[in-house]
Amino acid sequence: MEPRPADTSIECAGESMLAMGCRALFRPATGTLLIADPHFGKAASLQAAGVPVPEATIAEPLARLTAALRSTGARELVILGDFFHDRHSRSPETLRRLAEWRAAHAVLRILLVRGNHDRHAGDPPGDLRIECAAEQVEAPPFAYGHYPDRAARGYLLAGHLHPAIRLKRRGETALRGPCFWFRQNSAVLPAFGELTGKADIAPSAGDRVVLAVGGVAVPLPG
Repeated sequence: MEPRPADTSIECAGESMLAMGCRALFRPATGTLLIADPHFGKAASLQAAGVPVPEATIAEPLARLTAALRSTGARELVILGDFFHDRHSRSPETLRRLAEWRAAHAVLRILLVRGNHDRHAGDPPGDLRIECAAEQVEAPPFAYGHYPDRAARGYLLAGHLHPAIRLKRRGETALRGPCFWFRQNSAVLPAFGELTGKADIAPSAGDRVVLAVGGVAVPLPG
């Protein structure tokens, strides 16, 4: 498929992939859309801790996810860990919005590869019909996982790090944003959720980085 102006095509393990400005990765060969670290319901968790954050925060990532599914025609959604942020994320409003979203995408297959937050938050409710895997899932030539630095039987697509890149030219204010980080044996997706925080990366020679800010995916020079 031809990339939209907001997205970037990238070769990965012999396949053409689409790094999307919405912070999702699309695999056209299998019709699979991948996201990492949505941390759904984090706003509810912060509210439970006394932080005044609007609950409606979950509406924004769900809208982005819907738009990505429509633009790609994906038949499968793979979530690379950390579906909920923690047990406080399961507020009535969060669960209601997730149930409504799932009802609107009833035929979509959804797979969650559990991450560290999923151990504490628990699996999604059964009515969301999400398959859950404890470890990596093989999808040759790829493996789907949460932790990017573990051995894998295939090129590993993972999350966990919430990667970001900081760019600065002399005399200018630094630009810092989430990014895709493609390495020799693995790729790390940016966190899909809001309020998730970011960790600056230090790419090595030969790595490829795609900045994802303002809904646009921009490949950076090596």
